[in-house]
Amino acid sequence: MIPQRLFGRTGHSSTVTLFGAAAIGRVSQADADRTVELLLDYGVNHIDTAASYGDAELLLGPWLEKYRDRFFLATKTNERDYAGAKAQIRSSLERMRVDQIDLIQFHNLGHPDEWDMAMGENGALEAAKEARDEGLVKHIGVTGHGLKIAAFHYRSLQAFDFDSILLPWNIQLKQNSQYATDFERVVGLARERGLAVQAIKSLVRGPWGTTPKNRTTWYQPLEEQADIDRAIHWMLAQGDLFLNTAGDIKLLPKVLDAASRFKGEGPSDEEMLAMVAEQSMTPLFA
Repeated sequence: MIPQRLFGRTGHSSTVTLFGAAAIGRVSQADADRTVELLLDYGVNHIDTAASYGDAELLLGPWLEKYRDRFFLATKTNERDYAGAKAQIRSSLERMRVDQIDLIQFHNLGHPDEWDMAMGENGALEAAKEARDEGLVKHIGVTGHGLKIAAFHYRSLQAFDFDSILLPWNIQLKQNSQYATDFERVVGLARERGLAVQAIKSLVRGPWGTTPKNRTTWYQPLEEQADIDRAIHWMLAQGDLFLNTAGDIKLLPKVLDAASRFKGEGPSDEEMLAMVAEQSMTPLFA
């Protein structure tokens, strides 16, 4: 079974690995069923999906209809205006066959114009707060990608008291001095406030190059169990970060296996950098 820790100030004890449902966005219901069964086998109790993850919300619906109490349920809206976000939140509820979402997140909020719209008058934030007041959602978070997102999240936390943030973190990013500084600053603020911090892109080997794309991840992932173990254990040893699983159902068993064997300690940065050299790992974001 996979260890649990409090998911920020939500009061929910989530497994340290959260299921990234992008992995089932373009699979059959049968594959989705087998994936959810695997989550249940490992005790994973937190699902992170999005309205834009293909059919993921629809494929989760039959399971959530029966096992809603088994999962902390998070989804995302990529709409920036009030009307669009309001409609999408309600659509997500219908697609997943649930009455309430535990966490609604603004999906990849990292562009100045989109940020101004979402956070301003008649923006998505107003729709999210309204949904929270109506009991349709419990908590509100913000997510993002790229080298600027840590700084954007810091800006977002100045403007609104979000309950969670989601952003990339891995050993390659830690070598980028500006991103590492921004990451530590926003994570420090999140810790002060008791917010949940979710990390993505833990298994990045690098961008896809000439290697045939045999995975549904949009980056080339680590694939050997020993390498996955190191990456997962390094991330989980950060103390209070949550790890979102990679977007490929064939990698999921290896990730969950690694997480289930986590004993509180991970490899050192020096050991990770040795793996970077050995595997010719490169940064995903430039």
